[in-house]
Amino acid sequence: QVQLMESAGGSVQPGDSLKLSCEVSGGIASVYCLAWFRQVPGKEREGVARIREHSLVKYAAAVDGRFYISDDYDKRVYLQMNSLKPEDTAVYYCAAGVDRRTCTEEMDAHLYPFWGQGTQVTVSS
Repeated sequence: QVQLMESAGGSVQPGDSLKLSCEVSGGIASVYCLAWFRQVPGKEREGVARIREHSLVKYAAAVDGRFYISDDYDKRVYLQMNSLKPEDTAVYYCAAGVDRRTCTEEMDAHLYPFWGQGTQVTVSS
C-alpha cells in the first residue's frame, strides 16, 4: 500500500513562486509514476504534471513553462510552481500510479489508486 503526504501549501500573490513536496512511503517498489493534480469546487480533478522513470515528464497546457515536477527517486515528488496566477488556486493532490495503464499522457485522475490528502494553494492579491 502506497502512502502519500503533501507538504503544506499556502497563500501567495500573483507572480510568486511556491514549491510543494509529497513524501512517498509504503509500497514504493510498485510505483510506476507520480503525479500532481488539482481541484476547485464544482470541477473535476485535473492533471497538472506527471513524472515517471525520474525524467519523463508531462505537463498540462495551463501550467507548461511555469510548473516543474521532479522526484527524489520515488521517495518524494516535488512541484515547483512559478509565475502563479489566481486561476492556479486549488487544492493540490499528489498521486501514485502503478502501471503503464494508469500513467497515461491524459493524466486521468480516475485511474490513479493512491492519493495524498490534498493541500490548499491560494493565489490572490
